[in-house]
Amino acid sequence: MLLAFDVGNSNIVMGIFENGKLIQDWRLETHNNKSADEYGMVINQLLDYEGLDAGAVKDVIISTVVPSSLYTLQHLSVKYFNKRALVIGPGVKTGLIVKYDNPKQVGADRIVNAVAALSKYGGPLIIVDLGTATTFCAVSDKWEYLGGSIAPGLKISSDALFEKTAKLPRVELEEPGHVICRNTIESMQSGLVYGHMGMVDYIVKKMKKELAKYVGEARPIKVIATGGVANMIDNGIDCIDIVDKQLTLEGLQLIYEKNKTVRHEARRQPTPEEML
Repeated sequence: MLLAFDVGNSNIVMGIFENGKLIQDWRLETHNNKSADEYGMVINQLLDYEGLDAGAVKDVIISTVVPSSLYTLQHLSVKYFNKRALVIGPGVKTGLIVKYDNPKQVGADRIVNAVAALSKYGGPLIIVDLGTATTFCAVSDKWEYLGGSIAPGLKISSDALFEKTAKLPRVELEEPGHVICRNTIESMQSGLVYGHMGMVDYIVKKMKKELAKYVGEARPIKVIATGGVANMIDNGIDCIDIVDKQLTLEGLQLIYEKNKTVRHEARRQPTPEEML
């Protein structure tokens, strides 16, 4: 089995793959101060609850946009699974041609999403990840990562509205059903949720026009959405073609497949004949 970690600013999404198929996934809150032992105990309990044997985990892969969590999860991987984790970063084969000015600046989650979306749906594509930040990525049918946009996510916007105003309360992120609202809670929900829908709709339409100049006006461009609030945003706009909540985990599994031969060769002990 393969244990995959997708570490975001708000949540850690974990998945267990067996023979390339996702068989179980969980979501934990990201805690920068949590130790490897604390995470290890929780993960072992989750595996045990689902009837899965921790000893059957043959490898670990990590994608993180939270640098402070990386050492903790690497330590966890060695201590609890006796595996040195594969970490998404420079030197890992993805198949992507990254056109960013500085490819090292592209978030690991954006690369993983692009690999999964291209493998599953083909290009050209626009990928919208609606998490702590809302990211937009453009990729061509030639597996070129062309770039994108980054905006504050829905939760960040909600937190900022609460923290930076004297009288506005914290609200649940849900649709009020209308924009002419008669109380403060619904007025905030309307502005936050429908405002985010409008932002996504505008950026996707503008990105489609720019991407069409690159790939050709006649090429259909699919829009794939993922992330915690993807379904909510998709309910109010027409620009999203597919919502795929498992996109990042499946991308991790695909990248692992591209790299596992090299990893296994590196681990294999040489035979006496090879040592001569």
